[in-house]
Amino acid sequence: MTGSQRMFLRGVARWLGADFTSCRRFHAETVRHESSELPIIHHAGYVCDLPPNHSFPMSKFPRVLHFLLQDQVITHKQVWVPEIASEDLLSRVHTEEYVTNFLHGRISEKDQRKTGFSWSEGLVRRCRYETGGTLLAAEVALQRGLACSTAGGTHHAFPSYGSGYCLLNDLAVTAKYLMGNSSPRRKVLIVDLDVHQGDGTAFIFKEEPCVFTFSVHCGKNFPLRKQQSDLDISLEDGLEDKDYLSTVEAHLPRLLESFRPDLVLYDAGVDPHLDDELGRLRLTDHGLYQRDLYVLKTVVSRGIPAAAVIGGGYSRDVDKLALRHSIVHRAAAQVWRECGL
Repeated sequence: MTGSQRMFLRGVARWLGADFTSCRRFHAETVRHESSELPIIHHAGYVCDLPPNHSFPMSKFPRVLHFLLQDQVITHKQVWVPEIASEDLLSRVHTEEYVTNFLHGRISEKDQRKTGFSWSEGLVRRCRYETGGTLLAAEVALQRGLACSTAGGTHHAFPSYGSGYCLLNDLAVTAKYLMGNSSPRRKVLIVDLDVHQGDGTAFIFKEEPCVFTFSVHCGKNFPLRKQQSDLDISLEDGLEDKDYLSTVEAHLPRLLESFRPDLVLYDAGVDPHLDDELGRLRLTDHGLYQRDLYVLKTVVSRGIPAAAVIGGGYSRDVDKLALRHSIVHRAAAQVWRECGL
């Protein structure tokens, strides 16, 4: 048995001391027991119809799964299907008024413009399945050590409104649920490496000691008005692979040692890529792979479970973008093998 395996098993022993009522029944439509490989969370409902020429690349979500299967990174047996997030689940983070208005189409035109989407029943379903997917990824990670969704990372959503293509804050909903369903309360570290600051998540957890928000983002990018994360690293435009990775490496191990989380939620946005239409940084495909491999291996090798979501990424070439989003799953598959999960 390797040192990393021993460390992981010690972590499992520690987690089993907690109340696992919330994880005895996964938030899944189908629970897969037959595969011992990396769990991948996906639902066909991650997509919805948008008006022609809409700027959000909605079709990327099924293409991520397509390329993972086509390239034999995963098999169908590894795919877990999440349940739709319930109204009660959403209300743990979002105000009752906002949840009701969002579910029933009572969002004002001004607030719809702020999100970048016009309201539709399909959009509501999509956001709820995406949130359910992030929660399921976290639940499965707590059991198996590592899991990845093919969507998620809607970190600009605030308790009472949406913003920047984000209508429900899946990361915050997941963290709140997992904290509230364990004794003692689980500690969650949110590692947000999307190029845009996770302002909604930072605001939601600004006074919550059991959640630590760590954001590495482009300082001159959206949102114009930043919130205060527990640790914000603001990067200059044009930063490349080496300096970006050095920045992450300078902070992540220290946070893991000092905060000692029970779970890491990893937002692996690919919008720091040099070809991203909304990015302003200059990471390559190789740089993104090294970033994701470093984050996941650093976390998992310490016996801490990690759940990854794909975060932001913007390109008119949806296939290139979907391949870019699949980098985190490919890195996770390598970590799964190397750490003997």
